[in-house]
Amino acid sequence: MDYRSAGVDIEEGDAWVQIVKRSIERRGRALPSAGAIGGFSGLFPIGGGRSLAACCDGVGTKLAIGEATGMFRGLGQDLVAMSVNDLATCGASPLFFLDYIACGRLDVRKMESVLEGILDACEESGCALLGGETAEMPGIYPPGGFDLAGFAVGLADDGKIVDGSGINEGDVIIALPSSGVHSNGFSLVRRALLDDGLKLPLGSKPEPLGGATLAETLMKPTRLYVRQARAAMDSTEVKVKGMANITGGGLEANINRVIPDGLVSRIDYESWERPAIFRLIESAGVEEAEMRKVFNLGAGYVFIVSRDDERRLFDALEAVGESPMAIGTVVRARASK
Repeated sequence: MDYRSAGVDIEEGDAWVQIVKRSIERRGRALPSAGAIGGFSGLFPIGGGRSLAACCDGVGTKLAIGEATGMFRGLGQDLVAMSVNDLATCGASPLFFLDYIACGRLDVRKMESVLEGILDACEESGCALLGGETAEMPGIYPPGGFDLAGFAVGLADDGKIVDGSGINEGDVIIALPSSGVHSNGFSLVRRALLDDGLKLPLGSKPEPLGGATLAETLMKPTRLYVRQARAAMDSTEVKVKGMANITGGGLEANINRVIPDGLVSRIDYESWERPAIFRLIESAGVEEAEMRKVFNLGAGYVFIVSRDDERRLFDALEAVGESPMAIGTVVRARASK
């Protein structure tokens, strides 16, 4: 049981990113920009030593669980978090957010709940909901079907952009806990827990979940990490070298996106306790290698700093109520084999 058999091919997605990169390079950039295609966000210099950062994302097939449970408000936070967390990785502060809702038939009650979640998350992230688009598309979506996409734009000081270029061998990887699955890997979650695998009812209370229902556990919204990233960036005691939002592709693939060539992340997967939901998914027959490749496993956002800054970063994050975890180091690529 793996992500590909559930309908999602990560390798094919990576290949598509490379096609996009080559197409843009072949045509040349029409406007000046900074940052590599395939990063967590794109950067566009606007002069005065500042750049706009922008990114877009969606909620994915977690929408199917929301539809089955009637739990929609948290999907709004998922939508905002997927973009603003990406935006934060370069050191940008979110300015505004826009949403796109596509549906077969507009259900005002349902979408109002999603909207309230969006507004809550924007407020917590310090950005404005600037606008959006709602498209009714009968014949493309079934009457109850819908999709969500979001777009975030932020501002970064050019002298403080975090791009990973200063990362060195021996630097430490510090993670912040996730709230659970967040909003990635749900095609595999659904296959493992609902459709095939364990075939659990969403209202059931599997023993590992400690009394919570499966629906409640799966629908926990994605954590927002903007405030925590800002606290680390604003600390005069810490030099943040790299940050990564742990989404589809798991820890290693996402962390390696910000690490220079020749270096890789080495993660100690025994250094923290995984949330029970991941043990439940694994019990359905998902192998450990696939778990690491698809899910955040309880580590939702990552900082990379020198070993000398490790304690100071812990202090800065604990000051805003976080419980950081040291989960690995940066090593030479050959040493990871």
